[in-house]
Amino acid sequence: MQDVSFNKKLPEIYDNISRGAFLTVKDKNDLNTMTIGWTSIGIIWGLEIMQVLVRESRHTYQLLESTDEFSVSFVFDDRRDEDLEFCGTKSGRNFDKFAERNLDAISGRKISTPVIGDCDLHYECQIKYKTTLNKRNLAVDVIDSCYQEDDLHTIYFGEILSCYQEESIQ
Repeated sequence: MQDVSFNKKLPEIYDNISRGAFLTVKDKNDLNTMTIGWTSIGIIWGLEIMQVLVRESRHTYQLLESTDEFSVSFVFDDRRDEDLEFCGTKSGRNFDKFAERNLDAISGRKISTPVIGDCDLHYECQIKYKTTLNKRNLAVDVIDSCYQEDDLHTIYFGEILSCYQEESIQ
């Protein structure tokens, strides 16, 4: 694994986020990963920050509420599309996604939450802030396209503690 600047691979991230990325969370007793399709990366409070959005109904939400960290692993081709599909449609309440999909949990460098093996880029983040979206503050077109139910996302702002890539990626 090779350290990289947090913003070096932003074009690749944004070109490939439609296929998804693995958001991984570990609390004291449970490890889960889910597929996310929305993220934002930038500078907030003078810190390198990654934002991830998770609905309250998701198993990952429960884990995020009991820890202060998460990791995100990106893939820049289609080799993990079936795994991303499974992790985006099956709940960690009902499935051990790591066993079902033979996912390799690689120890984090700076956090206790692992990253997913055979991915191109990894972020390790410590939660600095969280907020649940308020429907009153959302544009109607966003509500209509993304929120038919009242299950709004909570946004987690994670300080990027480590960013690294597989050595074969340039």
